[in-house]
Order: sequence, then C-alpha cells, then structure tokens
Amino acid sequence: MNRPRRAVEASFLLALLLATSPGLVLDCGACADELLDELKQVPHKIVYETYRDTSWELFLVHADGSHPVNLTRTDDVDELYPHASPEGSRICFVADEGEGAGRVRSVYTMNVDGTGRTLIARNARQPFWSPDGTTLAYLKAASEDFTYSSIATRGLFFYDVATGRHQQHANRAISHLFGVCWAPPGKWIVSTIHGGLGYRHAIVAIEADGPRVIDLGIPGCRPEASPDGRRIAWTPSDWALRVADLDAAGPEPKVTGGRDVVTGRKPVEKVYHIDWPPDGKYVAFARGPATKRMGQAPEGVGTRARGWNICVADVTATNRWMAITSDGRCNKEPDWVPVRKEGE
Repeated sequence: MNRPRRAVEASFLLALLLATSPGLVLDCGACADELLDELKQVPHKIVYETYRDTSWELFLVHADGSHPVNLTRTDDVDELYPHASPEGSRICFVADEGEGAGRVRSVYTMNVDGTGRTLIARNARQPFWSPDGTTLAYLKAASEDFTYSSIATRGLFFYDVATGRHQQHANRAISHLFGVCWAPPGKWIVSTIHGGLGYRHAIVAIEADGPRVIDLGIPGCRPEASPDGRRIAWTPSDWALRVADLDAAGPEPKVTGGRDVVTGRKPVEKVYHIDWPPDGKYVAFARGPATKRMGQAPEGVGTRARGWNICVADVTATNRWMAITSDGRCNKEPDWVPVRKEGE
C-alpha cells in the first residue's frame, strides 16, 4: 500500500533537516512512526537482559523490537550483561548461579542462537571483546563474597579465544573498574574507574599492552567506543547520553566536542547503557524510573528495574528515539548484534 503524499513529503523534510542540522532536537512521539519504519530496514539485532517470572534471561530482537527470542531459558540461573562479538557469531555474558553464601557470578560465552554455552572464568564479571574478536577480556571479582556492586572488581584479564589461555593485564594494580570496552583499533581499553589507582571517579583509557592509564577528562561513566573507533558515547549524568569525537589511534587517546543525543526527565527518569551498532547511525539504550530497589540503583547489573525498557535513538539528533520494548520487565544492557550480509 502506497504511503500518502503528505507522509512522503514529511519524511523528505525530516531527512533534510537531520542532514543539515546536526543535534536537531525533536519530540520522540512526533517521529516514532518514521523511526520505526527506518528501524525495520536495519539488518542488525539487539540482545538485552530482562527479568522473566523467576529469573533473568537474555532476549534477542530485531532493531525495531520485533521477533523476540529467549536465548537462555533457565529458571535457576540469572543471565546478564550480554555483549556480542564483533562479527556477531558469539555472545559473552555473566551468569549468577547458586544461593546465599554459595552464589557466584561467572563469565560465559555462547553462540548467537543460545547454544554452546561455555564457562570462561569463575567469580568474574563485565566481559568485553577485543575489536578483532580474538580476545575476551574480563574483570575478576574483588573477593569470593557475592555482591551486586559494580565497582567490586580487582584485576583485568585476557582470554585468548583460540588457545584458551588466560593472562593478567600488565598493570596488576587495576581495580574498581566498571563499564569497560575495548576501543578500535585496539591500543586502548576505556572504562569508568571509581576509587582505584588514585582516581575518585573518572573515565580513563588503559593501555591494552602496557601499564599506562590516562584520564580522558570527561565526566560521568559507562563509556562505549563506536565500532570505527572515531566516537565515544557515555553517561555524563543519570539523565543524559552523550556522544563525542574520539581519537584512539594516536600516542594518547583524546576526546573532543560532545553533545547529548538523549535526555531523561530529571529526577524521575534515567537513561543508561548506550551502545553503538556496526554502522554507527543509531544507538540503543535503556530507560526507566529512577526508583531504587533495596538500596541498589536500577541501572546496576542484576538489580531489578521495573518499568525499564530498551530504546533506540537517532545519533544525528537529540531526543529522536523510540522504545522497542514496552513491557517494562527490567529490560536493560542492550548490545547490538552485527548481522553480516552473504559474501561479507
């Protein structure tokens, strides 16, 4: 069925405005239908954590939120914090297993269809891939006692996917990292640090093959480098998601510029967990009420967050976004899953 002429004209004008006015602020409700049409054409998928009945599961959906698939289906294990490998064939995640004093969080991988679950490291957390997908990095827990605290980490480790060998990072004093990613082309790892290495709270770059740690000079937490390594996204506050230019190929990484792509309604609505797709045109993020549960912030890994949903935003605008889930079942930590075309 052909679209009405006025709708086509409106789409053309919207595209022209976006192309000529970077950072244009739009009301998400006014352009949700247009954005939905765009997302239906995006080949890449999104994996995220969600609380279902008795446990956390990992769901995979299309970019527009359609065709949801439960990848884990476990009643007595909580799967959380999914991250897809650069080529999209594997997903790393953490699993909380056991009860009481015996509860433990460990790092696993699995195929993108949920098969082939493999334990990588026990009592570990926050895994992330190298840009070429040959290495899986992770943080060790600060102690054997289970905790939901994001900063309870000590030591950065590398797992060689081909050989199965584990190796600790050259800087053995690394601690209290969270929200970690590996910036292309691979020289630097970017992370939040809170109370470690002399930093009260900062976003830092860690030399992947050396001891250096450099303050990037941007406020906030949970940085995420784009797949081409030229931009960085992060949370400057609980109520905004920001993007800026990143130079991660030089002798020292630098961040320049910056503008908000999404803003929440302070102080009642938080926006978190921003992630880039392969082409960098949109970003996925989580959004929901700021209400705490048992003293824990809702954005924390393993913390229930009722009313939170997965959203996708146009990175060329401000607040041109739409929710792709609507059930509010603690939907968080979205990560884009690359889908390659035949022949690539």
